[in-house]
Amino acid sequence: MTSTEKSASDNKPERLYKVAFYLPEETARWACASAERHGAGKTPVKMEVQVRNTPFYVKGVAFGDIVRVRADHERREFVFEEFVSESGHSAVRIIIKGDGVGGEVDTILRAFDCSWEIDATRTLWAIDVPPHADYTSMRTALLHIASEGKIGIEESALARGHRSGLGLPESDR
Repeated sequence: MTSTEKSASDNKPERLYKVAFYLPEETARWACASAERHGAGKTPVKMEVQVRNTPFYVKGVAFGDIVRVRADHERREFVFEEFVSESGHSAVRIIIKGDGVGGEVDTILRAFDCSWEIDATRTLWAIDVPPHADYTSMRTALLHIASEGKIGIEESALARGHRSGLGLPESDR
């Protein structure tokens, strides 16, 4: 139920908890899973944790966000209850549609200091966009590739700072 990783800030082992995020039926069919599980770190508030992964399927949650959980004693896991606060990171998903486009996407993401995970099929990428990234420019570059039919893009959780750069309302995550 837990794993241990080193905390980037102090090199001490950090105990991570697995949190189950149950997926809506349509997403669950596409993902072939009823839930997506992510590592989360403890916070000072009881039953609130900080997400330590970028979701592939969960919408509205990004790396570093704080979420409230509840204990599911039957399944022996924590379950997502509600979103509490954002970290300033955004989560974007890319589906690779064309051969050889992965290198082009990789170059763009590195230029904007993003990190990402790639699923087992090598076609779905979960991208963490850090708060300092110029998301407007990054988005323009990715949309250019998407307009050529090489990738699909979904902005699954946009932080306030990235939304404001696009001229979008603050309230909608």
